[in-house]
Amino acid sequence: MASLWIVVAAALLVLGCACGGATARPLVGAAAAKQPLQTSRPFNIAHRGSNGELPEETAVAYMRAIEEGADFIEADIAATKDGHLVCFHDMTLDDTTDVADHKEFTGRRRTLEVQWANVTGFFISISPIITFDEFINIALNAKRVVGIYPEMKSPVFVNQHVKWADGKKYEDKFIATLKKYGYGGKYMTKPWLQKPVFIQSFAPTSLIYAAGLTDSPKVFLVDDVTVRTEDTDQSYDEITSDEYLDYMKDYVVGIGPWKDTVVPPTKGNRLATPTDLVAMAHARGLQVHPYTYRNENRFLHYNFRQDPYAEYDYWLNNVGVDGLFTDFPASLRRFQEWTTKTRN
Repeated sequence: MASLWIVVAAALLVLGCACGGATARPLVGAAAAKQPLQTSRPFNIAHRGSNGELPEETAVAYMRAIEEGADFIEADIAATKDGHLVCFHDMTLDDTTDVADHKEFTGRRRTLEVQWANVTGFFISISPIITFDEFINIALNAKRVVGIYPEMKSPVFVNQHVKWADGKKYEDKFIATLKKYGYGGKYMTKPWLQKPVFIQSFAPTSLIYAAGLTDSPKVFLVDDVTVRTEDTDQSYDEITSDEYLDYMKDYVVGIGPWKDTVVPPTKGNRLATPTDLVAMAHARGLQVHPYTYRNENRFLHYNFRQDPYAEYDYWLNNVGVDGLFTDFPASLRRFQEWTTKTRN
């Protein structure tokens, strides 16, 4: 288990070297000389950075992902109790830090309801990890155009437990942060290509609310079909129906399904017959960006014979998706470069 203090120290050290101890600012005049975002092949989305190599959601993981050729860097945007937006996946610190070993924090352990279940642990109350602003600046300071793919994380839970003095909601703060850095514009327009962003969420009502705040493209995340949404209490099987996709297409440009929802595995960990979810989405002009692709053998179905490139080949060329969330952006980049050269 990673130590909170080691991870934080590493992240702060990198940020200190890159920024001189202050929040980085976009390089003046650098944007005009930047290599543009590639749009000729499916997007390489670095899931929480290059987290197959480095601690997830840290500055070093995001910088590494950019070095490895990611088109977008992805982050879960949580909120601390005092209202700061930070990059952190879990709602508690238990699984990713050694907070439980520190007796001085024992009194901070609580039980709260998160997505229909009671969760006991140490909830985020401080922000020693990188902030949403710092995440954005990592992308803006890259030598080429790098998109961001932030998730509105557990918005129902955040709005229940975090109150801002101005009465604004979590979604308001999230979108305001993006606007502060000049993000906006419909998918593939000139403003979007200059500062690419996809806003993602598992909560359909948050995406609909956000659609009233910004025209930036949004992606509706889809979990296992048996899981229920945190806001509407519907199964993802219900809300991937023809009727619901017809409704959501007015607010989103795509869906981000769990890959096992698209192609369910058998009990023997082999691929079964694909569902028609990709075809349903494409018929409505929606992109499909499944998650999460990993190199480790235990995450690969037996059909791929321990070869992550075989998995990329199947999803890109057989299933025909428009982007992939991967923990190993270098692997996806190499596969796409090799296969592009072969086709050419």
